[in-house]
Formats: sequence, C-alpha cells, structure tokens
Amino acid sequence: MSEITLLDGGMGQELVHRTSDKPTALWSTRVMIDNPGLVAQVHRDFTAAGATVATTNTYAIHRDRLEGTGLSARFADLHTIALAEARVSGAKRIAGAIGPLVASYRPDLHPSADEAAPIYAEIAQMIGPSCDLLLCETVASVTHAEAVLRGTANAGKPVWLAVTVSDTDGTHLRSGEPLAAVLPYAQAGADAILINCSAPEAIPAALDILAESGLPYGAYANAFERITEEFLQDKPTVDALEKRRDMTPEAYAEHVMGWVEQGATIVGGCCEVSPAHIAEIARRLRAAGHTIV
Repeated sequence: MSEITLLDGGMGQELVHRTSDKPTALWSTRVMIDNPGLVAQVHRDFTAAGATVATTNTYAIHRDRLEGTGLSARFADLHTIALAEARVSGAKRIAGAIGPLVASYRPDLHPSADEAAPIYAEIAQMIGPSCDLLLCETVASVTHAEAVLRGTANAGKPVWLAVTVSDTDGTHLRSGEPLAAVLPYAQAGADAILINCSAPEAIPAALDILAESGLPYGAYANAFERITEEFLQDKPTVDALEKRRDMTPEAYAEHVMGWVEQGATIVGGCCEVSPAHIAEIARRLRAAGHTIV
C-alpha cells in the first residue's frame, strides 16, 4: 500500500469555534494576541488525531491585511509567534503557510506577478528557516501561482502549491482558467501540487489533471456550503459561509479515501475540517493498510 502524508485541518474555523469570535478579515491572526497558546493547542489536537504536518497559522499575515488594524507594526512578530506555536505541535514536519494577498477566492484583486512575487518572497525568507516546507495555499489563478512560486523559489525549502478550484467544475481554477494551465508553473517551481479549500465533490476531476504533472499530488477540501459566484463578488470573509451539516468525519473520510485511490499521497482538511475528521481519516488509512508518514 501507499505512504500517505496526513495534513492537519482548518485552523481558522477551529479557532472560531473554540473562542466564539466572529470571523474577520484577519481570520485567526488576532487570536494569537488575545488568546496566547490557543493556536498551539489546536496544533497539538490535530497531531494527536494523526496529522504528521502542522501548518503554521500564517495564512493571513500579510502587510495589506494588517493595514488599519493596529497590528501593522507587528508583522514580523506575528510570524514569530505563529512559528513558535507550531513548533510545539509534536508533528513530524512544519509547513509554513502563505495565503493569498488581498483576499481569498478573489483572483481578480490579486496583484500582478511582478508586484506580488517580492511580497511573497519577504514572507518565504522570513519563515522558511523555521519550516520543513512552504505551503502556498488557496492559489486561485495562474498569475497567483506564478507570483508565489517566484517568491518562494530562493527560500531553500520544498514548496507545495495548493490551488483552489470551482466548486462546480474541478477542472477550472476559481479564476475561470483551466486548472491545467497551472501545471507548467508547478512543474518548474513546486515539489508537490494540491487542491485546497474547494468542495470535496469537485476534487476527483481536479486530481485527474494533477496526475499529469508528474509531481506528488493530493487534496485537502473545505466543509463549507458551496462558494457561489455571487459570494465572490464582494471581498469575502468566512463569516458569510455556512458549515455543511452533512460533512461528518465519516463522510469526509470517504471522500479522502477516494482521492487516495486516485493516487493522492498528500491529504488532509481545510476550513471546517476538525481534529475529529483527521482522526477518522487516519483510522481509515491505517485500516486500508496505508502507512502515514
């Protein structure tokens, strides 16, 4: 059977549920100041559930997102805190998360590759030395992929590119561009390619395309209600999205096992995927004879 890397789940939504705070554009950044140690506890819970990779709580720490929040001067400090919280997770590897500039799911607002690449490079150089790999998340367009891969090229760590696809058509990025258009960039600058923050039902079609890359591939879906085109018209935050009631740990694990049958060797969860979901995936993987690495 296969060796499978088991990622953790959705840090931001897990923090929301544990604090009852309303999600904001900062997502889970503010909680590291208001509730020190809570992020570390979530990391530990995911590791205890079976995850072998702890993804740092750095997804939303961008200078543009901190403007006007009173936290602009703490840009570097917030990264340091997030890295320290991940290091106590007990996970085998630390993945340094780099989320999209400006807003998630809005490729139309993303800067040009020439403008964005040095911004991503600043973060990659900052967190790379403390991580085992860099995880570029929720990449919604070809421009975004080009920019973040250019930005992480000289960080000295493996780079995993995680792209987000249409919830209704897994063969297309959220930008509307063909998913296949990302493959040349991934082949030139990534060590693995994944699908993230998309509906589980959209992922099988996407994996068929990723398999053509020649890279290790996989997926970690969200458990939100469908992200509609109408939702994407505004600068969205996750408080406008609803958790799927049907996506139980058992139901989600069934999707994940299907991806493994398609050749995925890196799996896990994104928003609304909890430690209970990861524990069920780990149980199912072991029962099927796979080795979690």
